[in-house]
Amino acid sequence: MNLKTLAQELGLSPTTVSRALNGYPEVSEATRIRVMKAAEAANYRPNTQAKRLATGRAMAIGHIIPISTRHEIVNPVFADFIAGAGEVYARRGYDMVITIVPDDQEARAYAELRSKGNVDGVLVHAPKVEDHRIAMLDHLGLPFVLHGRVSGIESSYSWVDVNNVRAFTRATNFLLDLGHRRIALINGIGNMDFARRRRRGYEQALTARGIAPDPALITEGEMTEAQGHDAAREMLQLSNPPTAFLTASLLSAMGARRGIEEAGLKMGRDISIVTHDDELGYLKNGTAEEPIFTATRSSVREAGRRCAALLIDQIESGDRTPRHELMEAVLVLGQSTGPAPTA
Repeated sequence: MNLKTLAQELGLSPTTVSRALNGYPEVSEATRIRVMKAAEAANYRPNTQAKRLATGRAMAIGHIIPISTRHEIVNPVFADFIAGAGEVYARRGYDMVITIVPDDQEARAYAELRSKGNVDGVLVHAPKVEDHRIAMLDHLGLPFVLHGRVSGIESSYSWVDVNNVRAFTRATNFLLDLGHRRIALINGIGNMDFARRRRRGYEQALTARGIAPDPALITEGEMTEAQGHDAAREMLQLSNPPTAFLTASLLSAMGARRGIEEAGLKMGRDISIVTHDDELGYLKNGTAEEPIFTATRSSVREAGRRCAALLIDQIESGDRTPRHELMEAVLVLGQSTGPAPTA
C-alpha cells in the first residue's frame, strides 16, 4: 500500500495523511490517531525518501564510535543498546548512521555530520567525567541525547541513565547485611562517568557502616572476563583477602568466578559475587527462575529505546528543552551470594 491508496481509503488528502504520520501540529489529534491506526492495520510504512522531501529532514540518527583498545564500546552492552534504539528507528522511519573513527578525530566526525546534514541528531555513548563533547555539540547546534550523564558539567542537556550510585550502594549494603566486611570492587574504566558513580555508591555504603574503603580491594579497567579473573586471582592472594566481589559487568563476574574456582573455593559459599547485569539479550544470567549471579539488573536495550524516542521527539517537535530519564536497577537474587564465611 502506498500513501495515495491509504489516503483514498481514509477519505483524506495525501498531504493530510503525510502530515498526520509525521506529527505536524496543524493536524488534529483525532485525525492523527485515525491515520496512525489505519496505517498500522494496513502495515503501511512511509517511503523514507518521500518523507525526507516532505519534512526537510535527513530521517537518520548518527552514532560516532571511536576506535580504542580501552573503550567501553567493545562491551556487548553496546549491541543491546543499538538493538533497542534500532527498534524505535524502524518504527518511526529513521535510518541509523554509524561512523567509526580514530579517537583523535571524534570531534571532526561530529562537525562533518553537522555540515553534511546527513543526520538529524546523534546519540552520545560512554560519557566520561567532564566530557568535552557536551560543549562541542552545544556549539554545533546538533540535537543530541546522552546515554548516561556527565559529572562536572553544569550545562543542561538531555540524558537517559541508570541510577548507578543507588544500585551499587544497595548491592554493597546487601553484602554487608550478609556479614561481609572485606568487599572488593571490580569496576569499569575510572574516567567513565558510570564507573565513577558506581564507585561512589560502593564507597558511601562502606563508609556509612564505619568501614574505610581499602585501595587494595578496588580495581578499574575495561570490563572483560580476563579483567574479572585477574583481579579476583590477585586479590585472593592478599594476606587479608576479600570475602565478596562487587563487579561492574556480567563478563567481569564470569572471570571472577573462574578465579575463585582456580583458588579451590566455591562461589556462593566461600566467596560471594554481586554483579551489575545489564539484562543482555545474548549473554544471559542463567534463567529468569534461577539466576546464576545476584545482580543489580537494568535493561540496556530499554535504555536504547528511551534514548532514541527522546531524541526523535525533540527533533520532530523542535523543542530542545532538556529532558532527563533516570532508570532504577532492581536487585535480583542468584546463586552467587551467601553469608560471610567464619574464620
